Amino acid sequence: MVTAALPGTLSAGRRARNLHELAGAAVDVVVVGGGVTGAGVALDAASRGLSVVLLERTDLAAGTSRWSSKLVHGGLRYLAHGELGLARESARERAVLMATTAPHLVRRLPFLVPDVAGRDVSALAAAGGRLGDAVRLSVRGGWGSLPPTRRVAADEVSRLVPGVRPGGGGVVFWDGQLVDDARLVVALARTAAVHGARVLTGAAVTGVDGTEVHVRPDDGPDLSLRAGVVVNAAGVWAQRLAPSVRLVPSRGSHLVVPGPVLGSPSAALTVPLPGSRSRYVFALPQADGLVYLGLTDEPVEGPVPDDDPVASDAEVGQLLETVNQVLARPLTRDDVVGSYAGLRPLVLPETAGTGPGGATADLSRRHLLRWDGPVLSVVGGKLTTYRAMAEQTVDAVIARLGRGARRALTGRLPLVGAAPRPALERVPAPARLVARYGTEAPLVEALGPDAVVAGRPETMGELRFAVRYEGARTVADLLDRRMRIGLVPADRARAVPVAEQVLAEEL
Repeated sequence: MVTAALPGTLSAGRRARNLHELAGAAVDVVVVGGGVTGAGVALDAASRGLSVVLLERTDLAAGTSRWSSKLVHGGLRYLAHGELGLARESARERAVLMATTAPHLVRRLPFLVPDVAGRDVSALAAAGGRLGDAVRLSVRGGWGSLPPTRRVAADEVSRLVPGVRPGGGGVVFWDGQLVDDARLVVALARTAAVHGARVLTGAAVTGVDGTEVHVRPDDGPDLSLRAGVVVNAAGVWAQRLAPSVRLVPSRGSHLVVPGPVLGSPSAALTVPLPGSRSRYVFALPQADGLVYLGLTDEPVEGPVPDDDPVASDAEVGQLLETVNQVLARPLTRDDVVGSYAGLRPLVLPETAGTGPGGATADLSRRHLLRWDGPVLSVVGGKLTTYRAMAEQTVDAVIARLGRGARRALTGRLPLVGAAPRPALERVPAPARLVARYGTEAPLVEALGPDAVVAGRPETMGELRFAVRYEGARTVADLLDRRMRIGLVPADRARAVPVAEQVLAEEL
């Protein structure tokens, strides 16, 4: 299949050429891990003039980065723990994403805390929201990025989340929501490719021996290359390259329910977890009409498996019971059409003992940078602050290598498809596609507007675009990452034959 020129194309042909060129090559930086952290590091390093190879054993966003709540948030929870610096960093990075990096992928989302959850709860939410507003206004780009926190009357509560039990008003605060976390990762990787990075999925790093990096592609012979620095951005799997890094993985789970069971809400319903003043369960409305119900925080012991984690029965019960406290019609397990779970790579403090100790919910979301010979591990943190993490990582790389631009460019570097909001509004394509592909939406539409499966919004053009330009190589790449049909297993089963047909035609 001949692919037309498009900035940052990740095609099968480009992958084959990159693999051929890699054996015995010498580069400045090898990044291990194709999640948001690794893709962010690859972009930052490449945009500063370093030669970069990104190696991912399966696919972009195959791990934790696609299992988030899809929020770009300002860190109200960090304020509750007294981490003002982390909250300011989160607010600053949210503003960068919303205004410059990826305006097409991020939208404003209201969060409703209804009085029926308890007037003390909504009062606390109002105080926290106003403190969050103050933090937002203190950072560059914060002015005008989001509306202020405010109280709302009962009629507006019913309009925002019709499923809430009648009984008073509530408080609304605002935050950012990604249309899709996996799409952010793909955009980062493609933008890194625009700047010269070689992005290779299906290429597992089996070991690092001094400056020698050993690679096992899933479709060819093993090879080795030399790197000035190896950045270990493997998330919860980071200990495989850096055993001294101390992690306490935590599982965060979500349930997927049809929007109509909550009255097709336009705001995120926010309900406190019983017994906590800083943890909430959110019912997060999605553009495709579904609602994601989350989030749990459960410690995970033992070796981290390669397989995707699964929500436990207890987590399902906890999420349903919490949100049902404020609903007129309680949700049941029969309302759940899917679920997903991811593992947070939480860093255990140096001062901690040998075990996990306290609750993972109380561990800081700060990231760790640690050298081990030529390997620099970057682990921890969170999706919202990926760019700041990448900037600090590449600063350390440049200090070690002694070359490369000293100042990061990514704070003012739009990703592929990004444009100012007025320009996005003029893109001649359906709004849904513009929200996912930005300025590239017309090309996606031209590749086929028909639905992949009846009753869902995803199009045939999205499947073809994913294979031709975004590096999709398997059914899972298509249905579980480039699109999110896989979040509803029944819909995924219907889509598999279609995805198989497209792969046969395009590869």
